[in-house]
Amino acid sequence: MRTLVTGGAGFIGSNLALRLARDGHDVVAADTFGEGRWRNLVEFVDAGGDVVTMTHPLDLDVVDKLGPFDAVFHQASVTGVIGADGKADTSPAGSAAILRNNIEGFRKVLDRCVTWGSTLVWASSCSIYGRGPVPMRESADPDPLNAYAFSKLAKERLAGRMAPKLAFAPVGLRYSNVYGPREDDKGPLASMVHQLAKQMRAGKRPRIFEAGQQRRDFVYVDDVVEASLQAEQASRDGTLDAGQVHVFNAGAGASWSFNDLVASLNEELGTDLPPDYFPNPFDFTQDHTETDITKAAEAFGYKPTHDLRSGVAAFAKTGHLGIAAGG
Repeated sequence: MRTLVTGGAGFIGSNLALRLARDGHDVVAADTFGEGRWRNLVEFVDAGGDVVTMTHPLDLDVVDKLGPFDAVFHQASVTGVIGADGKADTSPAGSAAILRNNIEGFRKVLDRCVTWGSTLVWASSCSIYGRGPVPMRESADPDPLNAYAFSKLAKERLAGRMAPKLAFAPVGLRYSNVYGPREDDKGPLASMVHQLAKQMRAGKRPRIFEAGQQRRDFVYVDDVVEASLQAEQASRDGTLDAGQVHVFNAGAGASWSFNDLVASLNEELGTDLPPDYFPNPFDFTQDHTETDITKAAEAFGYKPTHDLRSGVAAFAKTGHLGIAAGG
């Protein structure tokens, strides 16, 4: 297939683009290439992938010149805005930037999918559930706690309005807490798995919210890449009814505490560093995430192959666990 991956130099996007290229598809990875993320595409280019550079997240003119595409995997998303002090910018201006780029960028992608007659799979998020009941099911009422989560919800609703105009059913995958290689350039927005491993490699005690009992559905990146490919195929072959939006959880289907994560990292890194607990300063974080993946399993056979321990081990084998970009 002639395939477009937006956000192709990002964490999940680069892993997905590489898999598609290695599977023999004609793949274009589009990105603005902020913060040195070109490193994520070295193997992709080696595998025959093409790269297009965008001047702005809303700039798709350069992509138009390379279309049409049979399939679009929309991974581009502003996950957070980092201020000059290196901390997350939760100001109205920061929130406005997230909403503008995520929602309006997706609107442009939808318009092009209508024109090209392409399949569309995009990155949604389990942050939509907020502090709702666990396990999280797609039928639950949304409870977004921040601008990023709201932007994901707005994109799902927008896809629903556009679905009748699309040739194939649009599919949104609600990722849980994804981790794996090629995420270091996310900086403070990288997964807890990566950030804690980085601290521990430096001989520091891993800093987690007290008392480490918060739980997360940690899912290895290879599993969500597989979910993306399965969802696209289900849309293309008509397994998923066209004319309506389809949304699925794409997580591990289980959860582990931050304390569990520290224990797994100590085991893999050969360290013995106890947690350094501190109070949670945020009122917009989720205390417990855990997905019900029954719907995705029934629709296209999604079945994650990694639990936390085997995922951390797989991450370590790539040589990237807790390693800085270029390290």
